[in-house]
Amino acid sequence: MRSIASRMSVMSGEGALSVYARAKQMEAEGRSIIHLELGEPDFHPGPSVIAAATKALEEGKDRYCPVAGIPELRQELAAYLQRTRNITVSADNIVIAPGCKAILFFAMMALLEPGDEVLFPDPGFPGYPSITLGLGAVPVPFELSPRNQFQPDLKDIAAKITRRTRMLITNSPGNPTGTVYTDAVQRGLAELAVEHDLWVLSDEIYARIIYGGEYLSMLRYPGMAERTVIIDGFSKSFAMTGWRIGYAVAPPEVSVALSMMAVNSYTCVAEFTQYACVEALRDLDGTTPKMVAEFSRRREQFIHGLNRVPGFHCQTPEGAFYAWVDIRGTGASAEEVCRILLEDAGVAAIPGAAFGPAGKDFVRFSFASSVANLKEATQRIMKASAAWQGSLVAR
Repeated sequence: MRSIASRMSVMSGEGALSVYARAKQMEAEGRSIIHLELGEPDFHPGPSVIAAATKALEEGKDRYCPVAGIPELRQELAAYLQRTRNITVSADNIVIAPGCKAILFFAMMALLEPGDEVLFPDPGFPGYPSITLGLGAVPVPFELSPRNQFQPDLKDIAAKITRRTRMLITNSPGNPTGTVYTDAVQRGLAELAVEHDLWVLSDEIYARIIYGGEYLSMLRYPGMAERTVIIDGFSKSFAMTGWRIGYAVAPPEVSVALSMMAVNSYTCVAEFTQYACVEALRDLDGTTPKMVAEFSRRREQFIHGLNRVPGFHCQTPEGAFYAWVDIRGTGASAEEVCRILLEDAGVAAIPGAAFGPAGKDFVRFSFASSVANLKEATQRIMKASAAWQGSLVAR
């Protein structure tokens, strides 16, 4: 009897997408739903980006193009990273892909052997352990705890390194916690990577969405240039989720391997979208700073509102656009809280266990929605909290 490959049985989906599917079903039934489950900015690219895509199409730029990406985009990315992260990279070491997930998958495929161990943050992006397992490697979580302000614990990570450890995944600002790793933590991670000769996969998709201070890329630390692969893209910082453009910055031998992956899979990314991305990086419309300023305003309003809900406690995130709410004070599980919020209040959020076992007492909300929606959501959540307040009184 023919069967699906065994690797598929160990891979997992994303909780956000399953909640989204249920929320859309409820909307189709006539319910009013406030979507705070997906990490999707409610902005759109600026006029110059749209104009660049249109112009490229009108000029016939809809053909096959260089596998690693058009030279104009790779050169612009090198200049952009120098300007915004103070890192010097060669355009030759940048590979464009159809979304961050694709280039994340290919980078891990290029660097991992079956049985290799991969250190990754818990809670964290669900794709890290899923892809690791699908490749026959072993995911090894390191906990991000509220007692440590969700910063990686260097001693904990060092204790988990074995002779089989091959890769360390970092994500700053982080999904779902919104944590921006400190300089001391990142320097410590870099030292561990050098000492144990590890690959570092630095997921920097939220790098532009920080609320104070200078962003520090892992590539800025000694010994990182030859072992770090940066994963980034245009979905979050440029509100281009549906355009599906991601990229990797990698050492020469890794970028060659990634290009080989491209040859054997997607061939190249749509040419006209790459020209649009050149304009997005130049940001003549000032779209990204305006968007981040608006996220900052929403963050202050929403976190304040959530912390007024009985049983909720939320640290103010330093980056990204997620509220990571400790719900232990409700007396209910995160799954039950999310069920009440969706079914009774029409507010879609994600139970924290979707991001790993360490998230079981948390709920993630996205505040990449309008001020009006967030205000209405807070009011609905407050009303719905009567459900768990009643059970606490009964105890």
